[in-house]
Amino acid sequence: MSELPIPIPDEALLPLPQDRAFFGHPRGLATLFGAELWERFSYYGMRALLILFMTAPIARGGLGFPIAKAGAIYGCYTALVYLMGMPGGWLADRLIGQRRAVLWGGIIIAMGHFTLVIPTETAFYAGLGLIILGTGLLKPSMSSMVGALYAKDDARRDAGFSIFYMGINIGALIAPLVCGYLGENFNWHYGFVAAGVGMVFGLAQYILGGKHLGNVGRTIHGTPADLRALRIAMAASTVLGAAVLVAWWSGLLALNVQTIANGVGLLLAGIAIAFFIWLFAEKGYSAEERRHFWAILVLFIASALFWSAYEQAGSTLNLFADRNTNLHAWDVAALWGTFRASYFQSFESLFIMALAPLFAILWVKLGKHQPSSTAKFSVGLLFVALGFAVLIPVSRGQAVSPLWLTLTYLLHTIGEMCLSPVGLSTMTKLAPARTGGLIMGVWFLSMSVGDYIGGRLSSLYESLPLPSLFGLVAAFCLVVGAALIMLLRPMRKLMGDIN
Repeated sequence: MSELPIPIPDEALLPLPQDRAFFGHPRGLATLFGAELWERFSYYGMRALLILFMTAPIARGGLGFPIAKAGAIYGCYTALVYLMGMPGGWLADRLIGQRRAVLWGGIIIAMGHFTLVIPTETAFYAGLGLIILGTGLLKPSMSSMVGALYAKDDARRDAGFSIFYMGINIGALIAPLVCGYLGENFNWHYGFVAAGVGMVFGLAQYILGGKHLGNVGRTIHGTPADLRALRIAMAASTVLGAAVLVAWWSGLLALNVQTIANGVGLLLAGIAIAFFIWLFAEKGYSAEERRHFWAILVLFIASALFWSAYEQAGSTLNLFADRNTNLHAWDVAALWGTFRASYFQSFESLFIMALAPLFAILWVKLGKHQPSSTAKFSVGLLFVALGFAVLIPVSRGQAVSPLWLTLTYLLHTIGEMCLSPVGLSTMTKLAPARTGGLIMGVWFLSMSVGDYIGGRLSSLYESLPLPSLFGLVAAFCLVVGAALIMLLRPMRKLMGDIN
């Protein structure tokens, strides 16, 4: 889907002995491949139903939330899923180890999905919170463990990550078809149960195949200072939480979805601003590295805006599929009778699996003549803008053909192929070696910011005419894409020999 694994190995570990038991790769890759597949199955299966469940009438088993409220919740949820990867990765590296982080994260995720089955609003929020915490623990460690399977100079490394990435997309492809079918045809909670069962399958795969991982993920790099930092952070969080509760009880703070959503937005903005201020103020970096930091800032902004449009697949475009698309036109093509809105969530993974090899061949063929990273970002923004632009003329009246959404998802996937893998690669090249992991965390922060903005934009689904909403998103992406084109020469100077 909209992510690629992070090829950052644990340098303190020796890779497993050279073995080729899994299609020429270490046998441990099969363990991580299967666990990641089922974890992504659980995540994207639940995500395909999330905003549909929140906005469905209570009589149909939904929560009956207005779209403005549902969009704010969706944006906060998807933003925090990515944001929690930063403290989750730190905990794994410093205090509990990556092996246990994946195990505990998977258990917490499964608990979250099963909590969603309880038909109360309190259980709904608790389930989302558990999934956020569990994903923050699991995702960074899983990807790092893949890198630790290989020696640093192992020629199989990139191919290994490509296989791992296919596991992500297989899970994301199947999940909406299974969870969506159960949730939309029978009961929303059946879909959540299926997502939880998927995570249990992933845990079983991980535990049973753990013997093939050797010592990968067992090393802990923490110091007593890290433990003290954790205690201080926990104490500060407790004090802050208590202060918020006291303010709420006393009537000084209106604690509701909109207030919390606004708080999450301020948190994301504060983290991003504080990070770049610290980065530029920090001493000890060369003039070239500081030029690279400016390039990272530009790409961060472009990335956040791209994901704010792209990640509306699960919110705005999911609602459009449910309310403004003639789904019955494809009933014959549906695997289980009636074609459902949630099935569209499989399309991006399907297109990624089809297009990724073609783009890989294209970049190799172009060689030194391929566009710069900045130009590829611009093209990515152009295609995501086109994806929304094609919906403008057909969103004015009656339900449209499913082909229009299919075209939108195809255009968006082409945009992702130009930006997502390129962004990951560029960040690893621009970052100084001593801050590589931190800069990669900032890349995921850009996705978190984008997801938040996308969720808040989906809140306008009922208050703005659809042509205006789609036009607004398309226009912003076009403007930023055009700005990147004008910045091609300055960015070339900032990035130096890095393409």
